Amino acid sequence: MRILFCGDVVGRSGREAITAHVPALRDRLRLDFVIANGENAAHGFGMTEKTCNELFGAGVDVITGGNHTWDKPDIIPQMNSDERLLRPANYPETTPGRGAAVYTDGAGRRIKVINVMTRLFMELLDDPFPELQRHLPPSAPKKSGFDAVIVDVHGEATSEKMALGHIADGRATLLVGTHTHIPTADAFILNAGTAYQTDAGMCGDYDSVIGMGKDASIGNFLRKLPRERMKPADGEGTFCGVFVESDSATGLAARVSPVRCGGRLAEQIPD
Repeated sequence: MRILFCGDVVGRSGREAITAHVPALRDRLRLDFVIANGENAAHGFGMTEKTCNELFGAGVDVITGGNHTWDKPDIIPQMNSDERLLRPANYPETTPGRGAAVYTDGAGRRIKVINVMTRLFMELLDDPFPELQRHLPPSAPKKSGFDAVIVDVHGEATSEKMALGHIADGRATLLVGTHTHIPTADAFILNAGTAYQTDAGMCGDYDSVIGMGKDASIGNFLRKLPRERMKPADGEGTFCGVFVESDSATGLAARVSPVRCGGRLAEQIPD
């Protein structure tokens, strides 16, 4: 399978980057499945039915979440009803929605997507380590009845993301980090066959401070006054994501590559 994971979609610029690039990437990379982290899609904070449907309309199959999932409370009904929406699995069991689900593509292949959130420098949710263990298959994806298993680890600390990557090694096709909005240069395949990248980066305007307007962000650092409400930067967005191709016999990774196009970062699109 050929799968694309899109980094955090930030505001209108991020949504426009998705709509501008995902359809072309689906054709160019012959993609079978597309996942995007959408927790910042609605004006930088949260997501709404409208913004989710915009991403789905551009060719995204599943939207994952993070610490801003609930910033727009009107997403709750859709989170309960639409299985294409995920929130971190280590929220309490009474939280609306789901943290993992199995999807079927047009060829009948089964893809499991898991979303967890780390705890260092983040909200203290349930421990993501046993929660990820609970949702991972016991062995390689194909042996466990899946054609691919994709994990979105939403978190600040690289140490937690890397440790979770090693836990998933041999049991997932790809484990990729989100949340920092900065793409890391460490895409590789772990010893037992799981592709890994610490952070996919963001789909948004990089002439900014992690997607937010520069003036308000800088002012909040310079002044010790009540924080000014930040708004997403609205220039041309860069698409950032991770491409993974799975081995048909095992469901583990055969290759992995960052994807960047548009906006300000150097372009990288795999052959």
